[in-house]
Amino acid sequence: MNEIREILPIPVGRSQPVTAAMGIHQQEAPFTPVAPLRAPDGAPNVVVVLIDDMGFGASSAFGGPCEMPTAEKLSEEGLRYSRFHVTALCSPTRQALMTGRNHHSVGMGVTTEMSTSAPGYTGFRPASAATIAQTLSHNGYSTAAFGKWHQTPPREVSPSGPFDRWPVGEGFDKFYGFMGAEMNHWYPQLFDGTTPVEPARRPEDGYHLSEDLVDQAITWVQTQKTLTPEKPFFSYIAFGATHGPFHVAPEWKDKYRGRFDHGWDDQREATLARQKELGVVPESAELSPWADVVPHWDELNDTEHRVAATFMETYAGFAEHTDVQVGRFVDALDEIGELDNTLFIYILGDNGASGEGGIEGTTREHLVGHGFKDSTEAMAQELDALGDATTYAIYPVGWALAMNTPYQWTKQVASHLGGTRDGMIMRWGNGIQQGGGVRHQYHHVIDIAPTIFEAAGIPHPVTVNGVTQQPIEGTSMVYTFNAPEAADRRRTQYFEMCGNRSIYHEGWTAVTRHGTPWEMVPEGLPSFDADVWELYDTGRDWSQAHNLADKYPEKLRELQQLFLIEASKYNVFPLDDRVTERENPEVAGRIDLLGDRKSVTYRAGMGRFTEETTLNVKNRSHSVTARVDVPEGGAEGVLIAQGGRFGGWSLYMADGHLSYAHNCYGRDLYIVRSDEPIVPGTQELALEFHYDGGGIGKGSEVRLAADGKIVGKGRVDQTTAYYFSFDETLNVGIDRGTPVTDEYLPVDNAFTGTIHTVRIDLDDDGHDQHLTATDRQRMALAHQ
Repeated sequence: MNEIREILPIPVGRSQPVTAAMGIHQQEAPFTPVAPLRAPDGAPNVVVVLIDDMGFGASSAFGGPCEMPTAEKLSEEGLRYSRFHVTALCSPTRQALMTGRNHHSVGMGVTTEMSTSAPGYTGFRPASAATIAQTLSHNGYSTAAFGKWHQTPPREVSPSGPFDRWPVGEGFDKFYGFMGAEMNHWYPQLFDGTTPVEPARRPEDGYHLSEDLVDQAITWVQTQKTLTPEKPFFSYIAFGATHGPFHVAPEWKDKYRGRFDHGWDDQREATLARQKELGVVPESAELSPWADVVPHWDELNDTEHRVAATFMETYAGFAEHTDVQVGRFVDALDEIGELDNTLFIYILGDNGASGEGGIEGTTREHLVGHGFKDSTEAMAQELDALGDATTYAIYPVGWALAMNTPYQWTKQVASHLGGTRDGMIMRWGNGIQQGGGVRHQYHHVIDIAPTIFEAAGIPHPVTVNGVTQQPIEGTSMVYTFNAPEAADRRRTQYFEMCGNRSIYHEGWTAVTRHGTPWEMVPEGLPSFDADVWELYDTGRDWSQAHNLADKYPEKLRELQQLFLIEASKYNVFPLDDRVTERENPEVAGRIDLLGDRKSVTYRAGMGRFTEETTLNVKNRSHSVTARVDVPEGGAEGVLIAQGGRFGGWSLYMADGHLSYAHNCYGRDLYIVRSDEPIVPGTQELALEFHYDGGGIGKGSEVRLAADGKIVGKGRVDQTTAYYFSFDETLNVGIDRGTPVTDEYLPVDNAFTGTIHTVRIDLDDDGHDQHLTATDRQRMALAHQ
């Protein structure tokens, strides 16, 4: 039977009677019913839960301060893996997870927004690398994905598709979630399959995205087991938490009040001690060196202490809330009698903890993302609001370093373990004989797929849909389940991200850090040849605390050569350290959906267009023209809006006046309004945006017009330079998600008149004439 399962899809047998009569009443030989496709006997259900942006030392299951009772329970009934590795960024880890191949092998060398035309960086999964979902679906499993899906090329995230790289095109029968890097947990913009949907409830009704995702997952599993109880399922739940923005109800944050007043230095010491008690690091483990560009806790003043501690309280509450939702799903499996028959894989981070909040942290992620520091004094005035819909927070770098205890550095840094080592738990009541253990074998996220296939009794496919498959590069972990002392089967693994790179081989690691992750608009990076390599013997030095490069130069050279071999094998070259520049499709060398178009006409009801699927109005003159009917008594609401509360623009009616709002990074809000209310009748209402030029993010003169007559003037002193939002979109006739301005309500802000068309026109003054050479190299800010 395994030979049959190597060719997918498995041919479905047809009834072949010896003879067939003219009519059914004369048919003597019976027809054999077509049998449904079945999974191998004893194949378990499979659940993969993935937490976003959580470091090795964050969860209580791995010694951290964030209480995660579900992770603890699953580890007590299953196994903790102490040397499990990911890729240092989200899209690459997810592509590697889903395919069982290294991320460059499947075109995802960086996040989808930073893809290029180089083979290892295209952002396109090749058909020769089928996903876990495709393989399991073709072997008789029901399949569903819930939450974050950050693997589709951005230009394909539109109503025009194509949809073969959406979850429903990559083997999942069901998808409910979001398509980008991050999402507002109070006002998410979601898809059911490929159809945009809005949550039925609002934050004031108790809505939260993580709860919604688990509600959906529970209902789906219950339905599958009600209708087809003999059929195993694969459920992939990828939370947006604990990625920024940190969004959680006050009671979760308040639970941790005062718990982090001791600061990140002391927290590292406490976490390491607890990790030793749990056995997830050896007694000999030391704290790795602190990043010397980050202040120690005793170097902060009282206000900085208070702000930083509150950020960590919010994060810890966010993490615990997420884990409790996982617990609800576990309880649902137990209730229907399927928990022990489920291989449950709980991955506590797709990369290390994120330092993208900068040294101070931020309540407005997009502000820091554009290279500006958030004001500690201003943040101190809004600490009570942290976690609610008015904030978009990420904690300071110091907490990210502490959440990666005992390892160095953070997310993005593929050279050091702080970016690549995360906690992972497996529970399988029917397959793991004794729970509560720790496994120290060296493994990588590409090992998850072959582990699932071996547990299910399914061979690696040779062909899928007629396409010969490239070898799975992962190694099954099943050998570790009941043999705690088994020798490592993964002896070598390379890592690379944005020029940060390392190589592991038989206990030794050679590493080189190329950039600093929280410098979101980097300048002056060294050449790759100038990078300084470090050497660690992790067989004796668990946490990379002692650099041995000077002591063993020959060993270092040996590993550097091995990196070149592995990198050549897996499409890592050419190394690319561009961060912001690669967000620009033209510079990056990928196809832009709109190409050279300078004008787009939208109609009422259109929307949910990401920044990659609409015209780029930043850093240039442009106009927006809406043809509308204004009813007697005037009109209210949004004509067109892009982005939201933390960055964007809107053309709308307020108290009968035509109005334009430009929200710059969630910090500066500029509003221009018509002098008089707009009269009823058919109108052509227009915005004229006259950009100053001379660089990016400069000012603009704004004019508002009705039927060609100027009805209002104003100025925007600073405009958005790189991106409006990663989670919000452009919509016609309504501002979905959070509002660009609080002059109108979230959700209930639809235009009360009639919209015929809304047209955006880019001026022919030439986008690039406003940009310096440096600006052109940074055209849009990458986000992971």
